[in-house]
Amino acid sequence: MQFVELVTLRDWHGGHIYYVEELSMTTGTVKWFNPAKGFGFIEPDGGGEDAFVHISAVERAGLSTLQEGQKVNYELQPGQNGKSSAENLSVE
Repeated sequence: MQFVELVTLRDWHGGHIYYVEELSMTTGTVKWFNPAKGFGFIEPDGGGEDAFVHISAVERAGLSTLQEGQKVNYELQPGQNGKSSAENLSVE
């Protein structure tokens, strides 16, 4: 599932410009997560490559761990190594 966000900007004339920004937010199922190692993977519902998820993203979502089979929403963010990781997690 993809989500969109309506973003409002003010132009320099004081008017408003509206546009739709597509987010890389999707839903998936936790394939596995190892809290001792601090990472795991999420399988996207629409298929494709599994998303890496780090413990720091889990903790920023107010969670201590993820459970295998748990449904989550997440946003893919590019990493420094060229691989994407799951961020901005929320549980369903």
